[in-house]
Amino acid sequence: MKPGSAKTGVFLIEGINAFATSYYGSYVYFWMKHRFGFSQADNLALSALIGFIYIGGALWGGRYAQKQGYFPALRLGIGLMSGGLLCAALIHNIPGQLAGVAIWTLGMCLMWPTLEALASEGESWTGLQRKIGIYNLTWAAGAALAFFFGGALIEQLGWASLFWLPIGLHLFQYVYLVFQENPQSPESTHESLATPKAVAPHENGSAISPEGARSFLRMAWVANPFAYIAINSVIPVIPDLASRLELTPMMAGFVCSVLYVARLVAFAILWFWPGWHYRFKWLASAYGTLLGSYAALLLIPNLWVIILAQVFFGLAVGLIYYSSLFYSMDVGDTKGEHGGFHEAAIGTGLFAGPATGAFTMYFLPRYTQSGALAVCGLLLIGGIVLWRLRRQTHPARH
Repeated sequence: MKPGSAKTGVFLIEGINAFATSYYGSYVYFWMKHRFGFSQADNLALSALIGFIYIGGALWGGRYAQKQGYFPALRLGIGLMSGGLLCAALIHNIPGQLAGVAIWTLGMCLMWPTLEALASEGESWTGLQRKIGIYNLTWAAGAALAFFFGGALIEQLGWASLFWLPIGLHLFQYVYLVFQENPQSPESTHESLATPKAVAPHENGSAISPEGARSFLRMAWVANPFAYIAINSVIPVIPDLASRLELTPMMAGFVCSVLYVARLVAFAILWFWPGWHYRFKWLASAYGTLLGSYAALLLIPNLWVIILAQVFFGLAVGLIYYSSLFYSMDVGDTKGEHGGFHEAAIGTGLFAGPATGAFTMYFLPRYTQSGALAVCGLLLIGGIVLWRLRRQTHPARH
């Protein structure tokens, strides 16, 4: 890309990617329920499959981008996502849908680590704080818009739009990328433009040691998968939640988009106020809020409780995710690989939460709340692990 437009182009591709992947990734569960009669347990199993592929795929995607270059990784990712959606659009049976989802997931595994690295390359610490903030706001806004308007789009355009609309957006990404790419631009390679940092400065002029920064990175890499255990145990059950509350897909999209809007607000606050960096009390508070709001969201079938719980849930997920991504890009200079580690941690949560919920529902079908309670148990274990890491590492700042 041309030097002056490099980061702007990255954020444009990212925003389109966020809308396209969130539209399909959120409403595919409605589609599977509508077309194939998938139960809540079936959709949780599908979500677990996506997470399982994402764990290894993200590690591969980050390494591919680091070794082969960022733009080749983006082109391959766009091609795989488009191919997977085309497969699902043309083969209307369960094996065809699963194959399409698997190929689409591998494409995402290339896109997100690469976009994270491109947004972060060549930045000072202050620049990194600003660019990660823009990056988070961009993808969160795309995801919120996709979920808010997704149900209405499906009602107006039909179920076929679940496939063809994202394919069209991915084709636009590809064309834009081809026309903007400059092979001589350092952003198109895996070379870092940033000067390695020994310490991370704070707004009060103090600094944290490299070992302290790495300890916070480890804690964030633990907390983030558990946040995604929670969020991806919620998304697959939204069709059933909507049915219990007698909501149409459009109304379900409006009501359940509160979570995404709250996460967007959290990203905006954390972008403007960097005082949360490398402070354990903020990470611990967010984790506790995550556990409480998740339990309320799935265990109390009241519309207003669900809306309020989503507010706190979105704020908590926002801080935990922001911590993982910021520390991943701030600690070390192999940003493509670190982006892959960050996304693989997300994949662990994508797999573990839905897999736990599906397992309990398949084997304890008479206990309707067994899935949610099992995930609450996992979140408690995550909190214990997080606290033990804190006690063992004794970071310099809290």
